[in-house]
Amino acid sequence: MSDTTLWAELLAYGTGIGLSPIHIAVLLLLLLGPQPLRRGGWFVAGWVVTTLLTATLLVTVGHTLVLDMSHGSHHRTGLDLLAGGALVAIGGRELLRSFADGAEPPAWTTSIDRFVAMPLPLLLLLGAAGEVISPDDLVLFAKSAGVVLAAQLPTWQEIVGLAAFTLGASLFLLAPLIAVIIGRDKVIPILEKGKQVLFARGGLVVGGVSLGLGGYLGWQGISGLSLL
Repeated sequence: MSDTTLWAELLAYGTGIGLSPIHIAVLLLLLLGPQPLRRGGWFVAGWVVTTLLTATLLVTVGHTLVLDMSHGSHHRTGLDLLAGGALVAIGGRELLRSFADGAEPPAWTTSIDRFVAMPLPLLLLLGAAGEVISPDDLVLFAKSAGVVLAAQLPTWQEIVGLAAFTLGASLFLLAPLIAVIIGRDKVIPILEKGKQVLFARGGLVVGGVSLGLGGYLGWQGISGLSLL
C-alpha cells in the first residue's frame, strides 16, 4: 500500500467516525449554551482522547496477537467483509429511517437537551461510551487499526498515523469549537443553522457515508477472497 493510499484510507475512516450526529449536536448545543468554551472544550478533548486511546489499543492488541493484515490474508479479508456488511446494513437502515420519518427529526433529538444539561463529568463519560459502543464506529476503528498494521510501519510512523487519524476523526468537532474561540457572536447564527440541518438531515448524511464506506470495504473483501 502506498503512503497516499494509507493516509487516504485513514482520513476516510476517521471522517466516518467523526460524522456522529449526536456528538456534533451535543457540541453545538454546548457552544450555544452557558460556559461554551469550558464545556465545549472539555467535550471535544474527551472525544480526541477517546479516539486516540481506542485506536492505539486496537493497534497494540493487533501487534500482540501478531495479526497478518495484508490484503488477501484471512484476518484482513474477514474484517473487510464483516465491516463492509455491517456498514451497508447501518447505512441502509439510516437512509430508510430518514425517508420514513420525512421532515420529522430523529428520535434522539427529543432527549438531547437533557443530555446536554448533565454535569460535565457525566457528560464526558457518556460521550466517550457512546463513541466506543457505536457499532459503525467500532467497525471503522477496527478497520483503521488493520490498515496501520498492514502497512508494517516503524513505531514513530504508527504514532504519526494514529495522530493523523485522530485529527481526521475530530475535525467536525474541532471546527465549530475553533470558530467559537475566534468569534462566538459572529458564528452563533451559523451554529443555529447547523443544528437545524443536523436535526433534519443528520441520518441521511450518516447513511450515505456508511453505504459508501461499506461498499468500498465489501469490494476489498471480495477482491481479497480471490487471493486466498
